[in-house]
Amino acid sequence: MIKFCLRIFLILFIAFGLINITSAEPLLKGSVAAVPSTMYGLWRVVSKRIDTDSPITFKEKGLDLWNLSVENDVINLSNTFSGASATVEVNKVEGNTVTFTKSGKNGNKYLTDTVTITITGKSFEGLDELKLDTVSEINGNIMKTETAKYSLKGEKIAGESILNE
Repeated sequence: MIKFCLRIFLILFIAFGLINITSAEPLLKGSVAAVPSTMYGLWRVVSKRIDTDSPITFKEKGLDLWNLSVENDVINLSNTFSGASATVEVNKVEGNTVTFTKSGKNGNKYLTDTVTITITGKSFEGLDELKLDTVSEINGNIMKTETAKYSLKGEKIAGESILNE
């Protein structure tokens, strides 16, 4: 029954391997200014799993809609299909290549999701690396770690976020 519930949870919250859990953690100040404005807007994103140690946990491929927006120096990624959203932390920006991380918790499961995309006009390509830790509720130790890597291709559908001054 627990495995069944976990699979249902993962099916509902995995967007091509991304668990979209709302996070209230703030973005590092100053990182937003370096992000190309072309990153913001609504994107059709296709993902394909290229590596995993847990094929049952992580879907093979997916199609999703991402809305990337910024408000008050905080970048938000919302998943239009699932309705979930998360604040993302920008790790690195080099030209049109952006690396960001989001993380979330559900019960004793912790997901760290690191995305690197290179934006070219109205499209992007990149990688998504996921790490899902299962933590013991007794002693807090990590009992199991599952990982996956996805290739990503995005096509801009609409818009650009309103940048705050």
